[in-house]
Amino acid sequence: MQFEWFVCLRYLKAKRKHGFISLISLISIAGVMVGVMALIVVLAVMTGFTSEFRDKILGINSHVVVQDYTGNIRGYEEVAAKIRAVEGVSGVTPYLYSQAMITSGEGGTGAVLRGLDPATAPGVLSLAKHLRSGSIAALSPVQTEGRALPGIILGKELAAQLHVSTHDRVRLISASGPLTPMGVIPKVSTCQVVGVFETGMYEYDSALAYVSLETAQRFFGLPGAVHGLEVKTVDLNAADQVAKRIEHALGPNFYAKDWMRMNRNIFSALALEKTALSVIMALVVMVAAFNIVSTLIMVVMEKNKDIAILKSMGATSGSIMRIFIYEGLVIGLVGTTLGVLGGLGLCAILSRYQFIKLPDVYPISTLPVLVLPSDVLLIALSATVITLLATLYPSWQAAKIDPAVALRYE
Repeated sequence: MQFEWFVCLRYLKAKRKHGFISLISLISIAGVMVGVMALIVVLAVMTGFTSEFRDKILGINSHVVVQDYTGNIRGYEEVAAKIRAVEGVSGVTPYLYSQAMITSGEGGTGAVLRGLDPATAPGVLSLAKHLRSGSIAALSPVQTEGRALPGIILGKELAAQLHVSTHDRVRLISASGPLTPMGVIPKVSTCQVVGVFETGMYEYDSALAYVSLETAQRFFGLPGAVHGLEVKTVDLNAADQVAKRIEHALGPNFYAKDWMRMNRNIFSALALEKTALSVIMALVVMVAAFNIVSTLIMVVMEKNKDIAILKSMGATSGSIMRIFIYEGLVIGLVGTTLGVLGGLGLCAILSRYQFIKLPDVYPISTLPVLVLPSDVLLIALSATVITLLATLYPSWQAAKIDPAVALRYE
């Protein structure tokens, strides 16, 4: 064992004359432990919130949306074929998107009507996992009383407002009807509810309805045309790069927006909250670092004679400095290790038992926890560096001790 490590461990194990110094050492370890544990839990919760919001948004929306600057896309099958050939694309589906009035026997409300292709939509959207009843395939016209009724899937809150459930009928009303001498006649289409979905986000569940692409084209008077194409990428974090490749492949008439651009505000807010909370929790580690400084300064004052004797026996200033750096580093590493173990344990408990319930204003019912190894590693390294920096000043003071002055009156 190196001389510096040997003396360092002896100082840590020794029973000091002043129990107050040992108490401050324990407080320093506890401070680092609490700070590291709090940082891990806070970052895990904020990462969990971001992940849950992203999953809910991408459950209804695609990774990339492609549109034409000039308006509707005709001949979209050819455009979809070009997009599928782009590197990083795993699925493409057309869509129509417009507003309409939905009424039932109990009343009516405005909604956003989305037309999708039942054949290709499941490969792009994750709507199926949010369905409480029915299926996307059921959007095809349903034979009822000798005639085919188009199917419609409603959000949970929207279905509750209309007082309908699966197999009930609703009417779609659009103000953009044909112009007659009597004025514009609204378009009316009767649909049968074939499914109800729930995402947990009130904005979607209360205002969104799905019909088949064919039904939407007929209802909005757009035969053979779509508003755009939705694209699923192999790596959702690389959606912005795939969007640029799609624009390059399709030419200047088309533009592609990735999910990060379309939802920039909410994810920027979550990132800002995560950063702010991380800084606040890092201050706890800084307080613990100051405790380490005070502990080492008092140890240096207590060990003045020991340091002088070691120097008289040939120990260099560098060796004395390393002794106290190692001592502070051990305190920091012990606190960091305990904090990492405690933080991971607390995250595991929160994730498994989910005993913290969130109010209804949030789209998530329980506190989400997602631990990223990179976050844990960054926290551990940051805490270690902070505690290491905290040892430099008292260690430098110890290395400056003059043996002649320290032993003059002994």
